[in-house]
Amino acid sequence: MKRFLLLLSALLFLMPAVHAADAAKAPDALVREVSDDVLTIVRKDRSIQSGDTRKVANLVEDKVLPHFNFRRITMLAVGKDWRGATPEQQDKLVEAFRSLLVRTYSNALTQYRDQIIQYKPARFAEADTTVRVQTEVRQAGAQPISIDYSLEKTADGWKVFDVVVAGVSLVTNYRGSFAREVQTGGIDGLIRSLEQKNRDVEVASTR
Repeated sequence: MKRFLLLLSALLFLMPAVHAADAAKAPDALVREVSDDVLTIVRKDRSIQSGDTRKVANLVEDKVLPHFNFRRITMLAVGKDWRGATPEQQDKLVEAFRSLLVRTYSNALTQYRDQIIQYKPARFAEADTTVRVQTEVRQAGAQPISIDYSLEKTADGWKVFDVVVAGVSLVTNYRGSFAREVQTGGIDGLIRSLEQKNRDVEVASTR
């Protein structure tokens, strides 16, 4: 789990925020065009490299969150138990899960170094409303790692609803643990568990 999150976290910031002028662009073009700019920022920012998680969190807020559908990600991760949650519980689940991912990513992004991103040929039609953008991360002395982004076309542009790292889905990875939490403590138990994890990550980031 820790290895999965570190690998995913170190690369999610490559996904761009959606602006009005970008909404009509193909999803692979958005990823490719913004990646170089963001990588330049991270490489030059010594405070991020030295572990400034607050600054990384701001980067995540600016570059990642606008392009992710956290409600759908949470719904898919919770699975069948989502239908049994009240609207208020659903909102709390989305907020808690979103906060957990952002906090975890912010801590892990400080470990980013000079990975190289390679893009595989796009394999989707213009009329498609769901696509997968396939990339490969290369670093000296390590095996390449595949990072695939599942996106859906919305009125606000393309949004990510799952990420698959080395064959492991973000959604699937959490679904099992979420189901166990619901089985033992119900939806409220899952919410409490996520909120506690947020507190634990926040404490860890201040050490």
